[in-house]
Amino acid sequence: MSTPTSGRRATGDIHERLLRLVLEALGRPAVAGALPVEVRLSELGMSSIKMVVLMLALEREFHLAIPQEEITPENLRSVSSVEAMLTRLLDASDG
Repeated sequence: MSTPTSGRRATGDIHERLLRLVLEALGRPAVAGALPVEVRLSELGMSSIKMVVLMLALEREFHLAIPQEEITPENLRSVSSVEAMLTRLLDASDG
């Protein structure tokens, strides 16, 4: 189910896995099509409870802990902002 840790940093891999997790958190089928990456997640139906579900799924999928200081409206605004946060956290964990 989960991609091995060794492949967790590939940009396309992160993006595809993130889109799948966002769709799951929103309760949409994985075949729902591409999500607009710059639209606010709240405009797509992401509630605070669904956001918590997404954050837990991100931690599990990417084998990381999201530090409290990273849990900000800016970092969790859209698919692209979440992806930027993930990339930063994964780069830091590999460094």
